[in-house]
Amino acid sequence: MKQQAEQQPDKVVFHAEGLTKIYRMGEIEVRALAGVDLELYRGEFVVLLGPSGSGKSTLLNILGGLDAPTAGKVICGGNDLVLATDRELTQFRRHMVGFVFQFYNLIPSLTARENVQIVTEIAQNPMPAERALELVGLGDRMDHFPAQLSGGQQQRVAIARAIAKQPAVLLCDEPTGALDSTTGIVVLEVLERINRELGTTTVVITHNADIARMADRVIHLSNGIIGAIDMNQDKRAAKELSW
Repeated sequence: MKQQAEQQPDKVVFHAEGLTKIYRMGEIEVRALAGVDLELYRGEFVVLLGPSGSGKSTLLNILGGLDAPTAGKVICGGNDLVLATDRELTQFRRHMVGFVFQFYNLIPSLTARENVQIVTEIAQNPMPAERALELVGLGDRMDHFPAQLSGGQQQRVAIARAIAKQPAVLLCDEPTGALDSTTGIVVLEVLERINRELGTTTVVITHNADIARMADRVIHLSNGIIGAIDMNQDKRAAKELSW
């Protein structure tokens, strides 16, 4: 399996150390992360597993440069994101990371192809929008508008948009959260294929323990800390999952 090969210093994509995040609401402090240390490796498929409020989304947003920690550091490509300027963070998000969220955020007035082209027009080394849509199984739906697509198809367009810029890392926040089991598995099969064929480091956060069965590693979060990190010795294909 690839875990042993990937966990070497030259394979590290993210190195996070002492990540703490405190949200202040008046006199109340909410500690979303409480000193998280974490490394993510090139080409692996990771699931961040934990209940709502465990800090999963906060951690993902910090890794993706969407949020800043209260304390700690995040090293990616030799640079500490915590010290980056707004311009540097914009460039990082634009070229290094692809995002997939629970809700698709497609532009209703644009076709699937045009929704993906929004990204390819600003990326440094994009793949054609058509290729991205073919990778997610929507080669025959390129000129359909979001309203003409099912929820699962819209999520696959969102994935195509995220991978079209050929990011090193794909960060997915509850990508099947708005979908039924059957449709969700189709979406997970797409993420599995992207990880396998493009070698994109893929991180999926979920509260669904069944989805964790398809990961190389499972990182368990609870109350803002990592409780355990499991190597998945019995990794399953997405099509074998059910919930």
